[in-house]
Amino acid sequence: MATAKKAPAKAAPAKKAAPAAAKKAPAAKKAAAPAKKAAAPAKKAAAPAKKAAPAKKAAAPAKKRAVNAAFMKALTPSAALAGVVGAAPMPRTEVVSKLWVYIKKNKLQDSVNKRMINADAKLKEVFGKAQVSMFEMAGLIGKHLK
Repeated sequence: MATAKKAPAKAAPAKKAAPAAAKKAPAAKKAAAPAKKAAAPAKKAAAPAKKAAPAKKAAAPAKKRAVNAAFMKALTPSAALAGVVGAAPMPRTEVVSKLWVYIKKNKLQDSVNKRMINADAKLKEVFGKAQVSMFEMAGLIGKHLK
C-alpha cells in the first residue's frame, strides 16, 4: 500500500506542471511568430545569392584540363612493333592509332566479329597468336614499348 500512496503523489505535481507549461507555450509561440515573419524577408534576400553561386561553379570547369605528362611520354617500340608503326619514339596513344590504321588498311579486322583482329605475319610477331580481341591488343602492345 505504501507504493500506491507514493505514485498518486508524484502524478499530481506532474499534472500541475503540465498546465503551467501549456500556458507558457502560447506565449513562446507568439514570440516566435514575429521572429519568423522578420526572418522571412532575410530568406528572400539570401535566395538570389544562392542562384548566383551555381553560375560561378559553371564558369570554373571552362578551364582547359592539363595533360598528364606521363601519359604522353614517348616510348620506343620493339623491333617487331617498329615494323608495323615505325621506329620513332611516340606516346602509347599514337602507337595504338597507327596500329589501327595498319589493321584497317590491310583489312585484318574479322568480318563476322569486328572485335577480333586477325594477325598477319608482322602482327603475329607482336601479338604472339593468330587472332586477338581489340581489348586484349592494348595489353599485348605494352610488352613491346619501353
